[in-house]
Amino acid sequence: MIRRLYDWTMGLARTRHADKALAAVSFAESSIFPIPPDALLIPMVLAQRHRWVRLALICTVASVLGAFLGYAIGALFMDLIGDPILQFYGKADSFEKIQGLYNEWGGWGVLFAAVTPFPYKVLTIFSGATGLNFVVFTIVSIIGRAARFFLVAWLLGRYGEPLQRFIERWLNWLFLAFMILLVGGFVSIKYLV
Repeated sequence: MIRRLYDWTMGLARTRHADKALAAVSFAESSIFPIPPDALLIPMVLAQRHRWVRLALICTVASVLGAFLGYAIGALFMDLIGDPILQFYGKADSFEKIQGLYNEWGGWGVLFAAVTPFPYKVLTIFSGATGLNFVVFTIVSIIGRAARFFLVAWLLGRYGEPLQRFIERWLNWLFLAFMILLVGGFVSIKYLV
């Protein structure tokens, strides 16, 4: 099953709709969607390594724009949308506890979430809900997301063939590790936020 999903994603990476799909996933992941854009970015760069800069740029721009939606959810729709999302991630009760600290140190939190498997969307919503300075939010989002996506894309663009062989050989184990990191990011919310 994982092999079929991988082959499907590699096929999607070569279609004319690939860039739009990457942008949509990158945008949604920053505010509401649980799957990181790396799931599309990696096979897309492997399929067309000469496009690594463009693909990383699409990921970065769409992700930062999606982060603005997350910020808006927190700032404008906390009661209607933000609270249910925070409840889903088990963080509704901690909101008031960390609000003061977050405004002082939130930029570092956003930067951390932007470059790690930690669920970035949680901090984009927190940022809007607590009123984190929007300029700080924007700057650290751009730096963090660009660092993450450009590093991944550059490595794949530069070392694509050996990495692709490695990924294809160890696909099941890598998928398991990816899922552990993804779930670990969500679980870490309970202890870090």
